[in-house]
Amino acid sequence: MFWFATASLMPVPLIVLACTSGGIFPALAVLSITVLVFFMDKLARDLPEGRSSGRGLSVTLALVHFPLLFLGVWALAGQGDHGVLDRILIFTALGLFAGQISNSNAHELIHAATRLHRRLGAAVYVSLLHGHHVSAHLQVHHVHAATDADPNSARRGEGFWRYAARVLKDEFVAGLRAETVRRARANLPVWRHPYLAYVAGGLAMLAFSVMLAGPGGALAHLGIAAYAQLQLLLSDYVQHYGLRRRTTPSGKPEPIGPEHSWNVPNWYSSAMMLNAPRHSDHHVHPARPFPALRMEGATMPVLPHSLPVMAVIALLPPLWRRVMDPRVARWQKTA
Repeated sequence: MFWFATASLMPVPLIVLACTSGGIFPALAVLSITVLVFFMDKLARDLPEGRSSGRGLSVTLALVHFPLLFLGVWALAGQGDHGVLDRILIFTALGLFAGQISNSNAHELIHAATRLHRRLGAAVYVSLLHGHHVSAHLQVHHVHAATDADPNSARRGEGFWRYAARVLKDEFVAGLRAETVRRARANLPVWRHPYLAYVAGGLAMLAFSVMLAGPGGALAHLGIAAYAQLQLLLSDYVQHYGLRRRTTPSGKPEPIGPEHSWNVPNWYSSAMMLNAPRHSDHHVHPARPFPALRMEGATMPVLPHSLPVMAVIALLPPLWRRVMDPRVARWQKTA
């Protein structure tokens, strides 16, 4: 667990110092989630499979997320003595932490066996105004991944910006529809619908930001949430781009397998994101804790660069298609 804890927690004290002290710390906070990760990934190391559940680290990261988020809101809204450059760097560092670490950790928690852990993961998503992702991910994505029925599985040739505009609407609607059907079958009362909690919780989080730092606090919170959501969309886009399950003679998709998700072997960024880039094994074994996720390159599609680097490439659709479309074609032909 050493490298998981080191990579995911290292930015925390730097972001705290950036918000409270300024100076060199805003720059160091950004570097700890960008340049450091890039160069650490270049080292020839591997993350061995672990036997720990990793739940202690997940809970720690979730509990750290909330004070860090609101400390950043306070700093960005002008409550501290920060110049424009410092605020840009704080926003970038906090947005990257929320988008790459908090999102990955919340994803791990909503797959937990215990209700408390699942609710903690949902609360992290709610704080980033993306609570509906919990229902959409569990009820839609893990059922329909790598098919056109899943909004979050990008089609071959679909640029990221077009994908993001589509998913922002379709994911919310698909999750709502799936939750409503599931709860109707279980004869549960309407007032217990999770979408009510997602919306009410998000409004409560925004209200707290206003209480903490005035109207500027709400703007800062909205900005951080939008940045984090952008990175979540990028992650889904990159990890499923172009891959499709075949249709069986019965008309149903074949079972999901390791060939239906893109993976990344880079060790340090994987540790920072709690092995989220080992995506195939997660889809085949969604209950498997993150330290135990496996990387078997011979049977899994592998991306040419780390997940953060591929996310940057995805922002430029022509470049992305040049890099990825030939790989998709080769893999679909041989899978």
